[in-house]
Amino acid sequence: MSFETISVIGLGYIGLPTAAMFASRKKKVIGVDVNQHAVDTINQGKIHIVEPDLDMIVHSAVTEGYLKAVTTAEPADAFLIAVPTPFLPCEEGEIPEPDLSYIQSACNGIAPVLKNGDLVILESTSPVGATEQVAEWLADARPDLSFPQTAGNEADVNVAHCPERVLPGHVVRELVDNDRVIGGMSSRCSERSVELYKTFVQGECLITNARTAEMAKLTENSCRDVQIAFANELSVICDKLDIDVWELIALANRHPRINILQPGPGVGGHCIAVDPWFIVSKTPDEAQLIHTARKVNDAKPEWVINKVKLAIVDFLQANPNKTAKDVTIACYGLAFKPDIDDLRESPALRITKQISGMHVGSVIAVEPNIKKIPISNNNIELVSTEFAFNKANVHVLLVDHQEFKSIRPKNGFLIDTKGIWG
Repeated sequence: MSFETISVIGLGYIGLPTAAMFASRKKKVIGVDVNQHAVDTINQGKIHIVEPDLDMIVHSAVTEGYLKAVTTAEPADAFLIAVPTPFLPCEEGEIPEPDLSYIQSACNGIAPVLKNGDLVILESTSPVGATEQVAEWLADARPDLSFPQTAGNEADVNVAHCPERVLPGHVVRELVDNDRVIGGMSSRCSERSVELYKTFVQGECLITNARTAEMAKLTENSCRDVQIAFANELSVICDKLDIDVWELIALANRHPRINILQPGPGVGGHCIAVDPWFIVSKTPDEAQLIHTARKVNDAKPEWVINKVKLAIVDFLQANPNKTAKDVTIACYGLAFKPDIDDLRESPALRITKQISGMHVGSVIAVEPNIKKIPISNNNIELVSTEFAFNKANVHVLLVDHQEFKSIRPKNGFLIDTKGIWG
């Protein structure tokens, strides 16, 4: 059975590019999102996020009538769920538990329009067992239809998990080129999922079961988190021993079997800072290294803030006629990685907010990829790089955006968490 109409639930950093790619292959695509502003923007042929090349694809798809956005699910042949999976509230020091309420809401939204022959794919990064939970929620809502947990290959509705594996800033290319891990709840579920993704995916579609597919994505990001934690811990050690960590890593990486990553102010984004907790929460006694890496990376922002406090003291000692209120701090970069506007779980944003909360003087920020700081009740002003260079007494480099690599402040105290200002 071919897929003539495809619905993507959640039109964020993954859902919108995915919807656009299907539409670019002349498939009718219905995007669903609870954000009315996002829906209206997309229906104007524009995008509400920053992602290279995506604006042209969306504009063409909408103009040609292949893509539309709505707030309520409509009938389709395949439904892809690409909504957030944040944490449930927890006390400091507790292991965060995944919040599946967005996925459940998506299931509630599509259940009324499901029909025999439909395919439902969970793309949201999820804890092990989430795909089975999706099938249960749908079965409870639609007892008139059969699902793979009871009917296997003969199910009326097929269900699978296919996690996204793309890098923000390169999403359009990687959606096409990257291999996809596809975990169906039956062999028929997997086969139909491969058929769907081959509409535009040129990478290989690797078939496994749903639980392994879920764990594959968590494993990829946990591995990255552990590697970053090593680099971040190394930077703290080198700072204490008065060693240039950037030079050290460059020298160590000359070994043919060593590839140490670069340290930074912490770890952010919707994946690496989140996914390892999904493993830890399921297996807290077994995930010792993964848990430790999370704690190392989560502690790095506080280390950076302590460096800022020391820089303020150094400035005041060098300028005894000044007070802390006279000190202007500039934070460079708020996104969670270079050259994008994505602020999700950003350690740079967290650090800037904490500095704003503790410092009695002026705090300014430079973020070339956004127009407004999404922080209420603060004293942070978004300014140009040139203004910050001239105004600030303490300069805190948090994200290595391209705009910051060719220039550096000539005056003031520098805190370079990315090693680009030397």
